[in-house]
Amino acid sequence: MDKYISVPLTAETAASLRAGDYVYLTGTIYTARDAAHKRMFETLERGEQLPFNMENNVIYYMGPSPARTGRPIGSAGPTTASRMDKYAPSLLDLGLKGMIGKGKRSQAVKDAIVRNGAVYFAAVGGAGALLSRSIAASEVIAYDDLGTEAIRRLEVKDFPVIVVMDSEGNNLYETAIREYCRE
Repeated sequence: MDKYISVPLTAETAASLRAGDYVYLTGTIYTARDAAHKRMFETLERGEQLPFNMENNVIYYMGPSPARTGRPIGSAGPTTASRMDKYAPSLLDLGLKGMIGKGKRSQAVKDAIVRNGAVYFAAVGGAGALLSRSIAASEVIAYDDLGTEAIRRLEVKDFPVIVVMDSEGNNLYETAIREYCRE
């Protein structure tokens, strides 16, 4: 089912999404990859403030290529999400409502998604140039020294994703395999 939703996510919207839903996000999301997650985790360990409030926000695991003239961002494809698995439960416990990446997640992330009523979306890998067309604005807000791994605030319009793991723990990667293997 196609759903057009605004981000940041509300708890009600996150709870309404089901594994397999096609979703088009409009609003503000943030980017962060491995190095930014490590730095945020270290910031939390020191008891300091994160560069943005996790509450109801969505993090896109992406490091863009340089923008061409007249564009806010270059190719913007997803990164393998499992590389952020050791950090994701802590951020979900702080109120993060959504993550966008590609690939499977650990049991600890799945448990944190369910515990916090969050959702994991997948963006299509290899389609970064197409995905960038849904990004209207991009601004580095933290860790500029990390280059492409800096944290960015993105303004998106109808950014296409698929719900892989919903707030009830349903996992499209598991259900799709079972459905495909049925005879």
